Amino acid sequence: MLLTADWLRERGTEQGPNAVVIVDHGLRDGSAKEAAVVAEWARRAGFNAHVLNWRGAKPQSSVEEQARNARYALLGKWCREHGISQLLVAHTRDDQAETFLLRLGRGSGVDGLSSMSPRAAFPLKGYDGIELIRPLLSVGRSELREFLASRGADWLEDPMNADSRFARTRVRELLPHLESAGVSVSRIAQAAGHLARAREALDTETRSFLERHGRFQSQTFLVDGRALKLVPREIGLRALSAALMRVSGAQYRPRFDRLQQLYEALVTRSFTQARTLSGCRVGLAAKAHRAFGPATLEIRREGPRKSRFAATKAHDGRAEPALKTDFVTRKREKLPKKGRNIPLPCNS
Repeated sequence: MLLTADWLRERGTEQGPNAVVIVDHGLRDGSAKEAAVVAEWARRAGFNAHVLNWRGAKPQSSVEEQARNARYALLGKWCREHGISQLLVAHTRDDQAETFLLRLGRGSGVDGLSSMSPRAAFPLKGYDGIELIRPLLSVGRSELREFLASRGADWLEDPMNADSRFARTRVRELLPHLESAGVSVSRIAQAAGHLARAREALDTETRSFLERHGRFQSQTFLVDGRALKLVPREIGLRALSAALMRVSGAQYRPRFDRLQQLYEALVTRSFTQARTLSGCRVGLAAKAHRAFGPATLEIRREGPRKSRFAATKAHDGRAEPALKTDFVTRKREKLPKKGRNIPLPCNS
């Protein structure tokens, strides 16, 4: 807040039209009181202050992820209602390093390891036009504490940041050991920056591929299957993922293992049977829609599904249920055990 207030003064801009928005997750005793304290600090700095509350039952598992989604939903709604197009958040160099290590542990690729960008689209769907700004990614937490101390300003430490039940806390506790081994926070953040540039180049090449070899029409995406086979594998996977997300409207990419299975099927010479993923049907286009010749692939939303046992077929004089699955089908692939869900939707 103080850095933003200084920046606005240097530009000759009043703080009044700007606001500080505080989210009280209500996950522990005393959080409401702390939110009120921060709101008072914001007013003293010359800002309007607003406290948003996460109401309702709180999760017993995946607390970090669900709290993050709830936080951004509250912030996004508030920004939209007040015509705010840019939201500044205080992620630091330490947050960047922690995010990198968390995603490394999950086996993330280039996109996940590139971590957070200084400017990014809002992380939840439905909030187009709101940009996320991270001005402190090059600044460490210790530097911020030193700055506050030099200004005689107080700050709050969230006790949940020391709770080892959470993965981020456990990673944070490892950082001093990594530092002593020569793997510093600044070096980790630097690596994330290198990967961010690689991701930008890959995204540019993917967009170029889709512009040249793809066509979107009437809620259907047509792709040149021959070009998909010839393009580098990484670009092909990204292009397929982007097309699926565009048609389905999904917020996240499909799970990589399912995406890879679909890609491998599409680039084989023997591909004829349509597959499904992310609520989309992917198959060879009908003759009338072959914009790129016989190898044109068509990606469209799946139609409504019948009940699992609604359809039957005759077999040896008996009625046998024709099962229909929502995962990528393969010849002789075993069906999931009863009661098991197959998720099909990417920080790590």
